[in-house]
Amino acid sequence: QVQLVESGGGLVQPGGSLRLSCVVSGLPLEDYDIGWFRQVPGKEREGVSCITSKDVSTYYTGSVKGRFTISRDNAKNTVYLQVNNVKPEDTAVYYCATDLRLSCETYYYPAKMEEYDYWGQGTQISVSS
Repeated sequence: QVQLVESGGGLVQPGGSLRLSCVVSGLPLEDYDIGWFRQVPGKEREGVSCITSKDVSTYYTGSVKGRFTISRDNAKNTVYLQVNNVKPEDTAVYYCATDLRLSCETYYYPAKMEEYDYWGQGTQISVSS
């Protein structure tokens, strides 16, 4: 059984930092691209960042470039999202996801998101002073 479990969210002041973790079980993490997504109630889910399986290339949506860093530790079956200099607009539920159909080059396409079978339950980041 495949499981993805996110943790590390919380309430943070603007300019603060958090590190999100996504622990994956039930599949060989080293063979999968992994994406981080976020969603605000009433809005579409947004692709935030992605890391490839083979060459560990990283991808970021424009609004988080320079502030978020994705990384992976295959030995720990974990993918991380370091979130720095947070802004109120970063407030959302953050999800990690994977699937053999998830490719970092297209991970953020809304139609592709519908194809991914494996999602975590989400972790909330709330940015407020």
